Amino acid sequence: MIDLQDVSKQFDGKRKVTALDQVSLSIAKGEMVSLVGASGSGKSTMLNLIGGLDKPSSGEIIVDGQRLSRVSDDQLTRVRRDKIGFIFQFFNLLPTLSCLENAALPLHLRGWNRRRIDERARELLDLVQLGHRLDHLPEELSGGERQRVAIARALSVYPPILLADEPTGNLDSHTGAEILHLIRNLHQRLGATILIVTHDMGVAESCPRTIRLKDGKVVEDIRR
Repeated sequence: MIDLQDVSKQFDGKRKVTALDQVSLSIAKGEMVSLVGASGSGKSTMLNLIGGLDKPSSGEIIVDGQRLSRVSDDQLTRVRRDKIGFIFQFFNLLPTLSCLENAALPLHLRGWNRRRIDERARELLDLVQLGHRLDHLPEELSGGERQRVAIARALSVYPPILLADEPTGNLDSHTGAEILHLIRNLHQRLGATILIVTHDMGVAESCPRTIRLKDGKVVEDIRR
């Protein structure tokens, strides 16, 4: 489902910084994998490259059979829209939109009619146990509830790949455990390939596989 072949990423500034250094790895369809390492080890860079939000300096990234270096910008947009769901640490919800409207946002890009969009958004919020909060604004929700809305939005088209960047990092331990439990349940129900960047070893060890980065290189790949 996800293949990295000798992927490197450098950032140029006053001095060149190598965020990833010739990384090669494969993540199979349906795997749930955690990605760990100290700050600056390259975790978020790798997630952004897999998600098509940035381009590698060298090497090849293949997502669901498509070589990202060989697709046009329009095709890359469609890959992100149809195949990848993103969950962020700080939720990134629009404050003036309700839960229902936030969850429905990606569906408008698919050209669906309003009734179909509304039905899917309601279905998703039910899935994350927020069917009773449809009309609430983000400021009226707890941190855990906001993350549930963000997860519903990420699942809007039932993408085969879910990328989560510190999904429990902005939550207390109890709420973080609830969100992790939700992600695990969704993984079992939907069979999506899930990659979670985390500093929390409890989160990391709950995944069947953990990849550790150090100085832009894979130094450990543990399967449980």
